[in-house]
Amino acid sequence: MLTKHLSRSLLACTTLVCAMFTAATVAQTQPAPWPNKPIRVVVPFAPGSFTDTAARTVGAELSTLLGQTVVVENKGGAGSTLGTDLVAKASPDGYTFLVTDNSFAVSAALYEKLPYQPKEIIQVSLLADAPAVLVGRPDLPTKTLKDTLEFARANPGKLTFGSGGQGSSAHLAMEAFLLQNKIQMVHVPFKGIAAAMVDVAAGRVDIAIGSVGSTSGYIKDNRLLGLAVSGDERPAIFPNVPTFAQAGYPDYKMMYWFGMMAPAGTPPAIINRMQQEIARAVTATKVKEIFGGAGVRAISTTPAAFAVLVQNETTLWADVIQRAKIKAE
Repeated sequence: MLTKHLSRSLLACTTLVCAMFTAATVAQTQPAPWPNKPIRVVVPFAPGSFTDTAARTVGAELSTLLGQTVVVENKGGAGSTLGTDLVAKASPDGYTFLVTDNSFAVSAALYEKLPYQPKEIIQVSLLADAPAVLVGRPDLPTKTLKDTLEFARANPGKLTFGSGGQGSSAHLAMEAFLLQNKIQMVHVPFKGIAAAMVDVAAGRVDIAIGSVGSTSGYIKDNRLLGLAVSGDERPAIFPNVPTFAQAGYPDYKMMYWFGMMAPAGTPPAIINRMQQEIARAVTATKVKEIFGGAGVRAISTTPAAFAVLVQNETTLWADVIQRAKIKAE
């Protein structure tokens, strides 16, 4: 009888020990809830760009929503490819992300060889978009877009346009518009769009396409002539500048965008959680105030919708590059 009782006690203890061991093993093999440490967000540009502002503004909100510090790291250089490559090669564990802009699609279309493959980066969500602004020198004799294009069509190569450099987004944006309307102008590349705007304002270059950030101060002070702005409606910051559609060119749809991406292979659950928190972050009052003050709209999208946008833009820019015979420098 005693032996039978001891056997039962031993069996019960063994069962308990096995259950405890199994629970401990399962706990060790289950991944810790994400996130459980700081998250790094790489911006492939120097500090001061709106891409940097977007990353830091949304990142501050995400820190609160996720309960972990979001650290923004600037890794500029080589037209944004250095920082992008850093993220492409990072561990897809949900602790490294990229905040970039149109340059991601431009680079994929422009460069035959990149240090990374675009497929090594996956899309999470857009953070913002902003209109492209076509401006002219303040003493441009043709004060409207229609008159300017009619002059250019009658005088091929007479007008010049500035950009932030050969193959830059501003260069491709202008070439796309010229191809659309079968017009020729002379390209004058600069080291950055800011330098191009200085020369347009000084009257040394006729026109240029830039972002709200690179043009708003000049237009406000009447140092640049606002010819047209992309988007469905005039932004509040440019009440007197017509949209391309209002100016008679409804087919021009170019917009600047800013979004978050991640290394390919990052678990879908983490991508979806980050996208959901971004959707909440961009509705925060502070984000809307900062973005709105810069003439930028705070938005979010699904990863799938963002991926379609990037693919469509890459195809568009590849076509523009081929037709305009643009070579990377």
